[in-house]
Amino acid sequence: MDSFDGVDRLRLGEVPDPEPGPGQALLRIQFAALNPADAFLAQALYPAKPALPHILGRDGVGDVIAVGSGVANVKIGDTVGILRCDAGVDRWGTLAEKTVVGAASLAPVPSGWSPEQMAGAPLVFLTAWQALTQWSDPLPAGAVLLVTGASGGVGVASVLLGKSMGLMVVALSRSSEKSAKLKELGADFVFSPEMPNLRKAVSAAIAPKKVDIVVDSVGGPAFNDIIAMLGYGGRISVVGRSAGAVPEFNTATLFFRRNKIGGVAVSDYTPESAQAAWKEIVSRLRSSGKQPVVDGIFPFEDAKAAFSRLNQGPMGKVLVRVTG
Repeated sequence: MDSFDGVDRLRLGEVPDPEPGPGQALLRIQFAALNPADAFLAQALYPAKPALPHILGRDGVGDVIAVGSGVANVKIGDTVGILRCDAGVDRWGTLAEKTVVGAASLAPVPSGWSPEQMAGAPLVFLTAWQALTQWSDPLPAGAVLLVTGASGGVGVASVLLGKSMGLMVVALSRSSEKSAKLKELGADFVFSPEMPNLRKAVSAAIAPKKVDIVVDSVGGPAFNDIIAMLGYGGRISVVGRSAGAVPEFNTATLFFRRNKIGGVAVSDYTPESAQAAWKEIVSRLRSSGKQPVVDGIFPFEDAKAAFSRLNQGPMGKVLVRVTG
């Protein structure tokens, strides 16, 4: 990435092989996974402004081929995935054949998972977990979770984790094909956000309950309708804004039901807290018999096409096959 002019300006190039420093491991990347944050960073719409040239890619799985001093949790030959760290943000990321990562942010591929599933899971599942658990009052079993953009990476993760918590899950997706897949994943109800009288349809489906929590990755004009669906004490965890800014937001809509809106930031995870959350996530998925969903895999030289697929709205994660 030579500029902040967007992912369409990315190019393939040769750079010197990186070398791991103390506490770091060098990975030969098998698969990298794309996230909307990558595209935002490439347009200078993300808080990080790395030095150029930069290599994107925050998620990935690869083989350890070298370690720096002081590394004890991984060894040469291990296949590992990357939890939330500064790879792809402040330092070069996973859209490369070799990437240096802090060893404290590496985790093994869970039993029964493919490397592809591990490549795309950590960032979206850690985001969804924070969105569901960041509030001081925990959600009781049977509470209602509404997930916007439910077929995306964070959306799918929210559906799966929400069901693992015993929540009633209402998912929003414009695609009938994706809606069927979301029901297979456990969503209790799936509606198109474009349907007439969406609020009435959701209210009738979950009656006499109200929406207790929303994981919102969309924003835009529909945000005010989402607020209107909340019950008393309902809260919204904001993880994205794919539909843009919220127009004419009226703060008075929060008053009488004591509704809350809170942002989600995976940068708050330390390596230690990310590892703890990841173990809980993997345990929950294992207990529920569910696994991460991969939308499609693109060749390394077609990374731009992979970003186009991400922009179209995938069903799960979009991956790039780097080596192997």
